[in-house]
Amino acid sequence: MLTPSTIATVKATAPVLAEHGFTIIQRFYERLFEAHPELKNLFNMRHQERGEQQRALAAAVLAYAVNIDNLQALGPAVARITNKHASLNVLPEQYAVVGQHLLGAIKEVLGDAATETILGAWAQAYQALADLMIGAEAALYDEAAARPGGWRGWRNFVVRHKRVESDVITSIFLEPEDGLALADFEPGQYISIVVDVPRLGLQQVRQYSLSDAPNGRNYRISVKRESDGDAQTAGYVSNLLHDFVKKGDIVRITPPFGDFHVDMKAKTPVVLVSGGVGLTPLVSIMKAVLKTTDREVVFVHGARNGSVHAMKDRVRASADTNPKLTSIVFYDAPLESDVQGYDHDHVGMVDLRRISEAVLKPDADYYVCGPLPFMRQQVETLKALGIDEARVHYEVFGTDVFEE
Repeated sequence: MLTPSTIATVKATAPVLAEHGFTIIQRFYERLFEAHPELKNLFNMRHQERGEQQRALAAAVLAYAVNIDNLQALGPAVARITNKHASLNVLPEQYAVVGQHLLGAIKEVLGDAATETILGAWAQAYQALADLMIGAEAALYDEAAARPGGWRGWRNFVVRHKRVESDVITSIFLEPEDGLALADFEPGQYISIVVDVPRLGLQQVRQYSLSDAPNGRNYRISVKRESDGDAQTAGYVSNLLHDFVKKGDIVRITPPFGDFHVDMKAKTPVVLVSGGVGLTPLVSIMKAVLKTTDREVVFVHGARNGSVHAMKDRVRASADTNPKLTSIVFYDAPLESDVQGYDHDHVGMVDLRRISEAVLKPDADYYVCGPLPFMRQQVETLKALGIDEARVHYEVFGTDVFEE
């Protein structure tokens, strides 16, 4: 339990963090990697190079300081981060390492302004947050291991098949190397996969949504190539998975985690809204809901054109054969070969106002996934259309302390 004086001291430092937070976090990562270079295997080094991880952690630390007396406000963010940490198999002892170097960075950057009182308050505040996360992650680990076919940590899987889904997306089918049972998952969740990156001399971990409904046999991920460059220069993991990981190879993955998933016990309509590769968890949700319930599903998807629109034939076939599914597709730059009314329904960016009659369903739950600007726009539109925030769910693959 944090004391009132600790809470007051931490809140009082919020303006200082707003001004110096990025510099503090830069120094934190420098210290951390100097002392523990092995932790580079755990962090997304592409995000490190771009400064994305530093900005995200600085914002998170500031949010913690501002809300130190109202941690319930951080509940959704904490749930997302603890699921990401569990997917990375973050260990309790690693929190102590992070805390040591975070406090050291605060003292180095702020100098004499970082008094013993301030450092002591932040040490207590950090430990309280660490204890909260360690407890939440322990529960997630136990739950994953207790599922039939479940496990904890890394497990070897065989690449059984690869399938090109579009010019930029390839699906990879994974089966347990040990031949034992495979745990089901909540449709919408993701796994982590670790890949050797020769250019870095490191392993790198990425999270990918499971893009098929649970089937007890295999997991399917659908990976977007993040650049047109060589695997040695950009898009570290996505290019390696596209170009070098082949059928029969062994990869290591963690159990499915993630707090973005459909409530399979509900009976209300489901509206799915995706952009680009954001359709992958929503295809899993669509298939699971249609397979096991009689709920109505509306699937709205946006892509540039048919060349990059993954799994379009299978979604269209499902809509043609299942009256409970409505598929609506937007292409913002259709090709001459893209037939309107067949490949796509509308030209332009996804605009839920244009199709409000189809997407405004009584008591529906809305699941949104895609690039951050896309999701912000769709969430704002749904709110403007009168949808209760509690019914709008979205997946964010952003950066945090131990990012994918």
